[in-house]
Amino acid sequence: MQTKLSQVKTAYQAGNFSKAIQIAAKFHDLGNERAAILDAHLAITNPRWAMQLNKNLDQTIDAGIKALAFRYNF
Repeated sequence: MQTKLSQVKTAYQAGNFSKAIQIAAKFHDLGNERAAILDAHLAITNPRWAMQLNKNLDQTIDAGIKALAFRYNF
């Protein structure tokens, strides 16, 4: 049985960043990277709403990927 963190790591290493972000967004303790990861999750799951909030989807998702890598040392 894989832990949620190992599922995030596997998805990240496979290049499936959207899956990694979707799993990690459910974690309670995201530290200082919480906002970037949750914004990226929003951009992935509801892009039209994110655009209405004046968020650039590509930049938001890239920032979330970087925050995920920084938070969990990928």
